[in-house]
Amino acid sequence: MTNSAENGTKKRRWFFRLAILLLAYLALAYFLVPMLWIHHEHEAGLASLPMLTRTSDDIPGDPLNVGIVGNDEDIVRAMNAAGWFAADAVTLRSSVEIVGSVVLDRPYHNAPVSPLYYLGKKEQYAFEKPAGRSADRRNHVRFWKALEKGDDGRPVWLGSATFDRGVGLSHDTGQVTHHIDANIDAERDLVMTDLRKANVVSKFFQISGIGPTLFGRNGGGDPYYTDGEIHVAVLVPGAANGPADPPTIPPPSLIALKDAVWRGIATQAPSGP
Repeated sequence: MTNSAENGTKKRRWFFRLAILLLAYLALAYFLVPMLWIHHEHEAGLASLPMLTRTSDDIPGDPLNVGIVGNDEDIVRAMNAAGWFAADAVTLRSSVEIVGSVVLDRPYHNAPVSPLYYLGKKEQYAFEKPAGRSADRRNHVRFWKALEKGDDGRPVWLGSATFDRGVGLSHDTGQVTHHIDANIDAERDLVMTDLRKANVVSKFFQISGIGPTLFGRNGGGDPYYTDGEIHVAVLVPGAANGPADPPTIPPPSLIALKDAVWRGIATQAPSGP
């Protein structure tokens, strides 16, 4: 009787442990982990949209990592005030000029960027900030209108900010292209910092983009890593006379914890190819 009772107790303990493990798995897989990818509490209209661009060959491109709330005129004014130049359209002339800039190491602050597509449309705006003498190395960002009206009644723009570290051949198609630095979060942070310094922002917040990604590849085959967050700047109407220190609305506590863990991981990741 004693052995039988002990065996019954052991079985109940194992069933209890299995039940606890099952509940922990269900909570992690179906509640906690999905929350790391989805939080659009400030712009609910973005929740169903994709967070990755496409190339002209329909290859997955750069992920979205920045956002702006404001009208067309505000975007242009804000980016100009932040020290970014509008990129020229891709034409025969601009293509020749960018080749001359790279080969002869001469400035071209409005060098064109290769087109990327989001929701079936090419970027409406592209801006760049030189990081050297020529267009070989540069900061750049593209923007697409994602919502005609966001929570505050103004258009919401999503963008992809990356750093061009040099010219080479695409790993996927063999075409001549710029190669990007892997740390795209650093470029996202630069855009937001420059907008803050320009006093054109009323507040900042963040929403989820593609989610934490350690081994991503863009349309040129370049590696990238990101915490998967999109940082959004809400522009002051007219993009002028904003506060010197605009507030940042904190993300949900679970997202903040994920970001803190990610920063520790990201410091160990290489920035180059």
